[in-house]
Amino acid sequence: MGLLDVSIVNVALPSIQQGIGLSTGGVQWVVSGYALTFGLVLVSGGRLGDTLGRRRMFLIALSAFVATSALAGAAPNELMIVIARLLQGCAAGMLTPQNTGLVQDLFRGPERGKAFGLFGAVVGISTAVGPVLGGIIIALFGEPDGWRWIFFVNVPIGAFAFALAWRLLPKAPRRKHSLRSEIDFGGVFLLGAAVLCVLLPLVQSEQGGLEKLWWLFPAAAVFGFAFVRWERHTVRRNRSPLLDTRLFTTTPGYSSGAALGSIYFCGFAGIWLVFSTFFQQGLGYTALESGLAVTSFALGSSVSAAIAGRLVPRWGRRITVAGLVLVVLGLGGVAAIAGAVTPSATGLAVAFPLLVAGIGGGMVISPNTTLTLECVPTAMAGVAGGALQTGQRIGTAIGTAVLASVFHAVVGASGEHYALALSVSMLCAVVLVLVALCLAVLELRARRNQTTPLSKEERDRRDAECSSADIQRS
Repeated sequence: MGLLDVSIVNVALPSIQQGIGLSTGGVQWVVSGYALTFGLVLVSGGRLGDTLGRRRMFLIALSAFVATSALAGAAPNELMIVIARLLQGCAAGMLTPQNTGLVQDLFRGPERGKAFGLFGAVVGISTAVGPVLGGIIIALFGEPDGWRWIFFVNVPIGAFAFALAWRLLPKAPRRKHSLRSEIDFGGVFLLGAAVLCVLLPLVQSEQGGLEKLWWLFPAAAVFGFAFVRWERHTVRRNRSPLLDTRLFTTTPGYSSGAALGSIYFCGFAGIWLVFSTFFQQGLGYTALESGLAVTSFALGSSVSAAIAGRLVPRWGRRITVAGLVLVVLGLGGVAAIAGAVTPSATGLAVAFPLLVAGIGGGMVISPNTTLTLECVPTAMAGVAGGALQTGQRIGTAIGTAVLASVFHAVVGASGEHYALALSVSMLCAVVLVLVALCLAVLELRARRNQTTPLSKEERDRRDAECSSADIQRS
């Protein structure tokens, strides 16, 4: 639900404008406000899960997400739906880190890979199927008020998920420390300010945010530097930091995996707005037709993610390298085909290369999550997952801003040659994915014990390396 609501609302915007007279600025905040607050609270949400218990935070955040979804669906005017979307993004950002933290807590070894494989399959489906599901809901309930069911559908699903979580998730023992002593409020402020300064110009890019708010990027660097210094100071005082910076320096594979994921999401997540604009504005597709045109990516991603997650213990980073190669080939195929076929045949012609890219994408997300978090101490699983997701959200915002800007620039310069704009945008996405591929190859070389399928002795050596990182953290 949390990831679906990033993209599903895009196809509902005309319905919302018709229903409550949403302004252009309101449209931007309905779309971008959710992504902004989502990315803003991920690390803090992970830290709260580490401190209060993941089951408790999961139930609290899920309840908040259901309530804010109902508020958004019932919104009578622009102000209320914008407020509801901001609060909904906060709830989703608090909920998401609990997923990776729970997997870290409850699974070990090959079972963890399988769990992350299923998690990656859900990520792949949710990211790509949002436009399809949104189009179906609008078609069923009609234009004036169909948008409300985009949000109302979360209520019964969320209630059912709450009942399952209440029954199935194990309770954690209560901690004796107070929340005030466990939460690094200075770190929360500094990191939140840094993330806000990065995301706000990006999510407002289509409204001139990069030109008007460019000065926030240097401010983000200042806040980021202050955050690192503050966290090191907090550790020296034997206090609990929001994000222990040693996670990036002493945990094997975490830094490179987080960087790889962020850059991959720049290329991967940025293509969906380009496809939506191309099919609806360039070819005159309906919202449902536009969503169906990219369904092959979601299908390929969901199947390959579940399979790849099971193969991580044996093949390691090589799965990620192979997946990135397939993504490059698939998106490159879309770029080549878009300019070679007639506009009416484009939707069908790109189905196969998108399937190839989707299969590759499923081999990237869940294995990279498993490999990035495999040596993270379970006590830090929530905040580590939150930091990983924050990088992905920033990557999504950067990729969306860059690829959408390239697409519109080519459309304007070429006299509305939408096929050419799609090709150029896909080539830009290929370049970004190639950067992620280079990082994956470098890490593959660094993991010399994974150049061949791991023997039992090699797996024991890797586990000992992870354990030493855990002991050092303690």
